[in-house]
Amino acid sequence: MSEAPRVSLGDALTYTHPQPATTNEPIPTREMSVATATTNTTDNKDKNEITTTSVASTSPRGSEAKVPGATNITTSGAAPDNNNPNILTEKSPEGLAYTAKSWSSWKKWLVLTGMLLVQISQNYNAAVYMSAVPQLTQRFDISAATARLAQMIFLVMYAFGCELWAPFSEEFGRKWVIQTSMTLVNIFMVVVALAPSWSWVFAARALGGLSSAGGSVTLGMVADMYKPEEQFQAVAFTCFGSVIGSVIPPIVGGTVVEKYSGLACIWIAVAIGCFTQVVHICLPETRPEILLDQEAKKRRKMDPSETVQGPMEAQGSFWQRLSWKHVGKLMWRPYWLLLTEPIVLFLSLLSGFSDSLIFSGLDSFGIILKKWDFSSQQIGFAFFGLALGYLIGYALGALHFALNPGRRVKNNAVPEQRLWLLLFTVLGLPIGLLGWAFTSLGPEHGVHWIGALFFVLIIGIANYAIYLHTIDYLVAAYGPFAASATGGNGFCRDFLAGIAALYTVPMYENIAPGGDYMTVWPTFMLACIGGFLVLPVYYFFFKGANLRAKSKYASQLEKEREQEAADAQGVVVERKA
Repeated sequence: MSEAPRVSLGDALTYTHPQPATTNEPIPTREMSVATATTNTTDNKDKNEITTTSVASTSPRGSEAKVPGATNITTSGAAPDNNNPNILTEKSPEGLAYTAKSWSSWKKWLVLTGMLLVQISQNYNAAVYMSAVPQLTQRFDISAATARLAQMIFLVMYAFGCELWAPFSEEFGRKWVIQTSMTLVNIFMVVVALAPSWSWVFAARALGGLSSAGGSVTLGMVADMYKPEEQFQAVAFTCFGSVIGSVIPPIVGGTVVEKYSGLACIWIAVAIGCFTQVVHICLPETRPEILLDQEAKKRRKMDPSETVQGPMEAQGSFWQRLSWKHVGKLMWRPYWLLLTEPIVLFLSLLSGFSDSLIFSGLDSFGIILKKWDFSSQQIGFAFFGLALGYLIGYALGALHFALNPGRRVKNNAVPEQRLWLLLFTVLGLPIGLLGWAFTSLGPEHGVHWIGALFFVLIIGIANYAIYLHTIDYLVAAYGPFAASATGGNGFCRDFLAGIAALYTVPMYENIAPGGDYMTVWPTFMLACIGGFLVLPVYYFFFKGANLRAKSKYASQLEKEREQEAADAQGVVVERKA
């Protein structure tokens, strides 16, 4: 499950923007990027305090995911004074030296590699269950449709789990939240393997999905280590782990099912999860506030006369900072933006639909490829086409970033420029589905299986590009509200992927049963839906600035961009009250 990361993809792509110019218009409560708690701005009449928080949400599964905006500061205590020499903050030169942003490049990529394993493990857990469905139907004497309900509930609960875990990573650090999440997921996977009844399986899958932190936390670590203008390559790498984790289960599962059993795939997932936990526990904490608190405590321990405090210590205890009303507001905001912001809604629907195709493929590949007499093992190997597509999509994004030196300035000034590469790669979604539809006619119509898998590769390229670039655009367009915007994106990816487990098999079996076009028309319908959903990408590229100007959330950031450009030219921008 590409998490999305299953998110909110949380704080993976924080957007740092200039302070707003003095103005008489009230400024609403906003989300901000890592290590920012409260910003004050004054005019001639009053003082407006801006409480800056966000919800890291993405998936992804991941992956997560939920790509990225600001962080989840879910507390309400007073922010530390950045000018107070007794308080270490990330904004001070002294404090910055003790955060993950000061680490060497090799250390950052070592952490990213560990997080890649986490993304793969979590998304492997999301997809591996389908390999065990045939054995579970026999073991508990249930229908395949009933067994697939556990796949649906895992992904749907995953969509909500990303929002649930994100705030805790801000208070207790990324490391121990991820460790707790992985421990719970592994426990519930063991319950699935040993379950005495079907109800145990269903409950364990539901709790396993809810326990999955997803990209809301893992991608947040990217924001901890990189400045906004340096994050793209790291985020692209982490997102790759999210999508590739969803296709490894069928690749491995086909062979394991043939030689052992479906439940053996579950035990492999547990083994991968435990191994990943061991690797992850060796990684350092990245959350800047946690690191600065640790440094302050270390100094006071070495010198009892030392009075320095960390940024979270300065705000009081956890219970003093906690505001459940504020937490609820932050958790609701991603859904509110999804319902009220056209940019968030349509890009999230596109991203969610694209991700759901992967989970539809877990069911439909077998139906289609059996026309060429593929065995279970060979059907699993067919997912290499998707994996190769993801790899090509990752390479295209990385090359475009590396070979376009003006990207940073251009894309920050005009967010729509971040969609440029997607204008071409997104066409792979309807084209790939259309090709997959008609090549599914099979060998009786002279179609070679390699032709079908070629279009699977095209779908893979489009899927990864949609995942990465929609989040990249939402971050730039919504700035301080990016976490909520990408949270809606991640929610759609997970939720629609879960729903796909319900309709895929009935759709392929009942729309045109028994005829030559039995597998053609269902995929053709998906291609038509995909063709409709890609259209907003072009509209947003050419007209997105107009939509942002009308948005309650995005317009605020656009005014700041205008002021920044004016300041650079020495021009005063007047705003209407």
